[in-house]
Amino acid sequence: MKKNKISKNWLAKQKRDRYFKQSKVQGFRSRSAFKLIEINKKFKFLKQNISLLDLGSSPGGWSQVAIKEIKVGKILSVDIKPMDKIDKIDFLEGDFVQPDIYKKIMTYFNNSIDVVMSDMACNTTGNKELDSFKTGELCLNAMDLAKKILVEDGIFLSKVFMGSIFKEINQKAKESFKKVVNYKPAASKKESKEIYIFCKGVLKI
Repeated sequence: MKKNKISKNWLAKQKRDRYFKQSKVQGFRSRSAFKLIEINKKFKFLKQNISLLDLGSSPGGWSQVAIKEIKVGKILSVDIKPMDKIDKIDFLEGDFVQPDIYKKIMTYFNNSIDVVMSDMACNTTGNKELDSFKTGELCLNAMDLAKKILVEDGIFLSKVFMGSIFKEINQKAKESFKKVVNYKPAASKKESKEIYIFCKGVLKI
């Protein structure tokens, strides 16, 4: 009964959410598409003829936004969960930190890419601090990959939750990239601790 009540409350909130409604009207697979639209409007990093890696892509909302802007570029979406096909986007199912998946990503882009973006978050446990930490670890892993594969002026964008690991993520970003900006789009729910870290220009050590 309790689980059913939680599910009904969640559905009720979604129906009141204007971004959820807009995602259905515009054909986006998730409301998070509007977060990327807003982030790109601010930083203008999705451009024609670039190569892009979308980590944690399923169900595909961010990939849908990316292909509208890039069009003639190259996009690879990666997730441990399956994702329905999107025209002109290749999908790889698996964990990007696993050696075989990592190798496939590097080979696909020939070890060079313009944008790495991640909207990944861990499965929630009910413990907000633990969830924040685990999502932070995903961000750090994505950042490690980005540093290895991005072109010199490349872009790394990732979701982060404010918490104990945020300081470590921010510090590592500043040590790894020339420009680091923390940004919370309007499409992010006000009560959420979610924020996005935008990084540009890999610092060569």
